[in-house]
Amino acid sequence: MNIMNYKGYSARIEYSDEDQCFIGHIAGIRDVVGFHGDSVKELKAAFEEAVEDYVATCEKLKRAPQRPYSGKVMLRIDPAIHARAAIRAEAEGKSLNAWAQDALQRAISSQ
Repeated sequence: MNIMNYKGYSARIEYSDEDQCFIGHIAGIRDVVGFHGDSVKELKAAFEEAVEDYVATCEKLKRAPQRPYSGKVMLRIDPAIHARAAIRAEAEGKSLNAWAQDALQRAISSQ
């Protein structure tokens, strides 16, 4: 997976054959923050600098920096799946939120 993490922010990383360098963008925020580097070491440093600059710029503008994810997820799923998940959660003595979080964690951990 092509992701870097720093201070709660994640970056989506790509390689540009045309530019012969790595290009990254902070993921999960509406503001566009990009950076690049010729090596992994340079890319990591550029990412960290981009996060620091983003936070400092938001502070100068007197606005809160966007956080990648709030922890709230709204899903629209088939009612039959919803019912089965709720029953399974109850059978395991968990709330549907706790059960869904565990299921999502298992899914991303198995990658």
